[in-house]
Amino acid sequence: MVASGRVEVRVRFAPSPTGELHVGGARTALFNWLFARHHRGKFILRIEDTDVARSSENFYRVVLDSLKWLGLDWDEGPEKGGRYSPYIQSQRLHIYEKYAHKLLEEGKAYLCYCTPQELEDYKRRLEKEEPLRYSGKCRNLSSEERKSLEAEGRKPALRFRVPPGTVWVDDLLRGRVSFENRLIGDFIILKSDGTPTYNFACVIDDSLMKITHIIRGDEHLPNTPRQVLLYCALDFPILRFAHIPLILGRDSSKLSKRHGATSVSYYRGQGYLPWTMVNYLALLGWSTSDSQQFFGRDELIQKFTLERVGKSAAIFDPMKLEWMNGEYIRRMDLDELVNLLIPYLRRADLIEEKMDSATRQKILKVARLEQERIKVLSQIVDLAGFFFTGDFAYDPIPVEKRLKKDYVPSLLEEMRMRIEALSPFEEKELEELLRRLARDFSLSPSEVFHPLRVALTGRMKGPGLFELAGVLGKGEVIRRIERTLEMHKNSL
Repeated sequence: MVASGRVEVRVRFAPSPTGELHVGGARTALFNWLFARHHRGKFILRIEDTDVARSSENFYRVVLDSLKWLGLDWDEGPEKGGRYSPYIQSQRLHIYEKYAHKLLEEGKAYLCYCTPQELEDYKRRLEKEEPLRYSGKCRNLSSEERKSLEAEGRKPALRFRVPPGTVWVDDLLRGRVSFENRLIGDFIILKSDGTPTYNFACVIDDSLMKITHIIRGDEHLPNTPRQVLLYCALDFPILRFAHIPLILGRDSSKLSKRHGATSVSYYRGQGYLPWTMVNYLALLGWSTSDSQQFFGRDELIQKFTLERVGKSAAIFDPMKLEWMNGEYIRRMDLDELVNLLIPYLRRADLIEEKMDSATRQKILKVARLEQERIKVLSQIVDLAGFFFTGDFAYDPIPVEKRLKKDYVPSLLEEMRMRIEALSPFEEKELEELLRRLARDFSLSPSEVFHPLRVALTGRMKGPGLFELAGVLGKGEVIRRIERTLEMHKNSL
């Protein structure tokens, strides 16, 4: 594998299908994808589903769909295949078994017959000791002792025999890091049911798939010495590691559900744009020398380097993400924005599934009015739902402040009659009509405009009054004034 005279860069993202794609996982996938694209290498997707109890087909699909939505296309992996397939660990069990047998035959691993209860009791006795590591009870069992334990019906796990010494890791971000082997303890590589543990499976897969760089979160740093020991024991080359900083919540604790939503699916459903998520996640731990905030796809690929990844934890700020999304929405082509808004209006039953050209033109006009205010696509329902239904609820605060005035019923009645006679019904003509009405009633313009806004929208704030009335049309404006008069008569 040589590209331009150099070893081809190959990186991987290896999620477990035990939940939705977390923003932290998405950031890891993104950094790997950017690194691969920057170096014209390969980005491999591998599914680590050996946790049978927690893995599910549904989460598998969600993870793949989330990566596709973000635009993080993979060169090898599920749905694409590749020369090192299969890329799903549950389909590679025979491979792990082969290498486990090799380590056992060479005396680099041994059978451990300790039951889960015995291990738990041991942990409980030594719970104050740090670090907690296996006692080595089964490390040197005789063949007679093993036969006796097997006669009891015990099914052994396979433990790696950690040699004495020190593991040194040259991390691309953290520099040289050392780990004392005596503090690691012999660890399980194959469970008693035959499934591999994380460290064992990923070492074999990364090696056989010719991965060159492991780019992952800081929380995996403690796994690294175990993996290095396995590389050496299996005569595999040691890969290059880069442990990127954690993502924290705004209170500087590890990002979790208590900080709000943490899954890519949630932000997708709320109406965040996929490139907004990519752009924002890229800035969590990485930056340019001039602190650039907005990037195009090719520009981000060209500028991304591991050298610009920091060592400090990154803070996930939902407010900044929302601000960035609003900025991208404001820059969008109007027709593209309309296409993205339509599904939210449909889900809210504000428009029919089969939409005619007149409805699309109305959505286009609404989008033009609301584009500056929309921060996430789903907000279109709350911001502009009143455009599509006259059966909206009146906000009690503007009703109290704007409609509970003695002059309002007679004002709205006169307004209705004058608008009915208005031709053409255009924004400029409507404004002139309302200003004349204010003079005739000895009112300020705002004392006329505000009651009409509440009558048309049920609220005090929104797009320009004359513009929104123009979108509603003359007939709908009259109907809503009449509805307000009826409501006023019955309840005010």
